Amino acid sequence: MSAGETRSERDLLGEVPVPAGALWGVHTLRARENFALAGRPVHAELVHAFGTVKLACARTNRQFGAWSGDEAKAEAMERACREMADGLLDEHVIVDALQGGAGTSTNMNVNEVLANRALAILGEPPGSYARVSPTADLNLHQSTNDVFPTALRLAAITLLHRLEDQVVTLQEAFQAKEQEFGHVVKVARTQYQDAVLTTLGREMGAYAEALNRDRWRIYKCEERLRVVNLGGTAIGTGFAAPRQYIFRVVDTLRELTSVGFARAENLTEATQNADVFPEVSGILKAHAATLLKVAGDLRLMSSGPEAGLGEIRLPQRQAGSSIMPGKVNPVIPEAVTQVALLVMSYDQTIALAAGLGSLELNPFLPLVATCLLDSLELLARADETLRRHCVESLEADEERCRAHVHASSAAATALVPEIGYEAASDVVRAARERSLTIREVVVGDGLLTGEQYDELLSAEAVCRLGMPDKLGRSLEG
Repeated sequence: MSAGETRSERDLLGEVPVPAGALWGVHTLRARENFALAGRPVHAELVHAFGTVKLACARTNRQFGAWSGDEAKAEAMERACREMADGLLDEHVIVDALQGGAGTSTNMNVNEVLANRALAILGEPPGSYARVSPTADLNLHQSTNDVFPTALRLAAITLLHRLEDQVVTLQEAFQAKEQEFGHVVKVARTQYQDAVLTTLGREMGAYAEALNRDRWRIYKCEERLRVVNLGGTAIGTGFAAPRQYIFRVVDTLRELTSVGFARAENLTEATQNADVFPEVSGILKAHAATLLKVAGDLRLMSSGPEAGLGEIRLPQRQAGSSIMPGKVNPVIPEAVTQVALLVMSYDQTIALAAGLGSLELNPFLPLVATCLLDSLELLARADETLRRHCVESLEADEERCRAHVHASSAAATALVPEIGYEAASDVVRAARERSLTIREVVVGDGLLTGEQYDELLSAEAVCRLGMPDKLGRSLEG
């Protein structure tokens, strides 16, 4: 078969030539001509999910007698669906990620690919739709309006699991740093100003705890995605689908995926409304906010290093300047910051798209799918990148932290329980006027011994919940 050979396919609008060996057909061709927007096909995970959803539909139809006189055909269709679910047919789903029609172009591209792949399995040439039809067979008892949102939910759940795994490993990396840096006393800052003393380990532990909340949110939000409208066909009434199919198809999907899918109690409502996607996206935005905060802190604490805070050393990943010798930039936190900002903007887009649904359907689910699945994948990659290329090799500059402690008014705050607020204020004033450290003033003026001072500024002391309360002890007595 030469590269220029074609086959003829017909649709509502007429007859067009299609490349003879293509697994896609006329509907895909028209969509490809109409939509050249994103410049990339639909997300691969959505294609895989479509394969699984189509397999559930085909298997359910087969159980109720469809194709009973042609088991080879039924088996070929199921095999094609399994291949798509396994990622073997990705290159043939070519429609643009952004498209009109509520996802009809994606659904028809999938139907055509599955039909033609089944024909190839049967030894038939592509386009022999009298044998296996994209619409009469692969779309039997379905509509774009129930298979697309169902596939989107399955794809999102799959990516949620991957994201959760990456959040957990990032959390564990910070927990390891919490232990490693537990003895490193440093100045804590509020509003960029010296406040009180803490430890670098405690800061790392706070990041770990924030990520733990994110992990829990991500785990729980899967529940919202398990309710599907599969079987509702066009508007949720189940038009043109047998009742037995409607009641069974979600069970088949649940068995195939081991995900606890449930049929929506109100299929019409579930077809109309897409509010679950902004809900899930909001959880992703919360995780993006965590990453934004953590990345910003890492950049700030590593700033300088000579003329900034310089409390931590980030792994040196690449040269930072074409003109400034020796400059190394915090490129990993910077990259993660950009992911966080992009996910936040996607969240706004998802909310708007969900709210623009009209009457019985939301026509903007392709945009929702693009933003939601991209967000999930971007965040998982950002978590892995931050962990592997930054957090795991993070180092503390203990000497720099110690110098900041002894030079800062935060050290004087640790002395308040022993010498009182007024005396501590006098120490700060004296240190500034005499260009001495807090320790030099306190010990030199005989307010405390060096051992007493060091004990008050130890990691154990600054991490203690509250401080020794003489009044409390007397009350207890």
